[in-house]
Amino acid sequence: MTCSCKKKVDIPRNPGKTINAVEPIGAVDELKESHIVNDPLAEGKVEVVRYSDAVKGVEPRRGKVRDVYDLGKEMLIVTTDRISAYDVVFPTLIPHKGESINRLSEFWFKKTRNIIPNHFIKIEDGRTMRVKKAERIDIEFVCRAYLYGSAWRSYRDGARTVSGVKLPNGLNMADKLPEVILTPTTKAEAGHDLEISGKDAIAQNLVTKDEWMELEESTLKLFAAYQSHAKSRGFIIPDFKLEFGRLDGGLIQIDEPPSHDSARFWAEKFYEPGKPQEAHCLDKEFLRAYLREVGYMGDGPAPEIPAPVVKQVSMRCVASYEVLSSEKNLSDYNLKNIAQVMRELK
Repeated sequence: MTCSCKKKVDIPRNPGKTINAVEPIGAVDELKESHIVNDPLAEGKVEVVRYSDAVKGVEPRRGKVRDVYDLGKEMLIVTTDRISAYDVVFPTLIPHKGESINRLSEFWFKKTRNIIPNHFIKIEDGRTMRVKKAERIDIEFVCRAYLYGSAWRSYRDGARTVSGVKLPNGLNMADKLPEVILTPTTKAEAGHDLEISGKDAIAQNLVTKDEWMELEESTLKLFAAYQSHAKSRGFIIPDFKLEFGRLDGGLIQIDEPPSHDSARFWAEKFYEPGKPQEAHCLDKEFLRAYLREVGYMGDGPAPEIPAPVVKQVSMRCVASYEVLSSEKNLSDYNLKNIAQVMRELK
């Protein structure tokens, strides 16, 4: 049975000065690295974690963001404060990121487990979740309801078919699509994920025909449930990605539900087709927009993320949980757009 975490990736070690780093907690060794930093969202200090040491003496499998500890029939998933974009892990840590994603994952898993079982067992601490160990299916099930991101860029450049679905002419960036499109991808050994059809997934023995049909149906049902709840909180989920696994002869949802890292969250109040949505988003697209502004698209060593950008990314991580879980409202957060942050950096 294989681990339901992503393939091992290179993560910067000793990357230089961390934004606002004050002091390490204890000795920095091969398993644990954390720092006390200035809290970008409030007075005082906060701990940020680069590498966890949740099970003493056991080295986890480290993904881009999460550290996964194999406990036999169960696993511990520690969501660190690392952040990635364009398939690169950045040296800068984002305060509150790990705990916010962990809490939002718990919220979603509990809310949607009646649609398809999931691997959630319980929360161990602010950033650690205990889950059932499953055999991961090496496909990401991506749903798109709006034309944005890579799909928009392909359309803008002349493509009119997305995963076999023909799109009409005349669509603009961020337009709602005529129908929800499922665009599964399979993990590439190197580089970006590769799009795959149901027919090819079955032919490559990644899934059986019955499994594909069940997973396709479950993905669309989950998407509808996530969208419905988000709308009740004033948000649009234009797209997301999910992963599934096999356990005890059945299929379960694994990995993470929609989060700051794995989905887009647009404020419905400010939604305007034809324009970028980053100013009021609660997802990682704000960071990507900043990186595009400074000319970094994943080529070469990752740069440090400056403090004003860290603050906005951290705020969006926290808000994604607190707004969607009904603890707070979007108006409680002082979100800035890219132009405002770039002026602050001058």
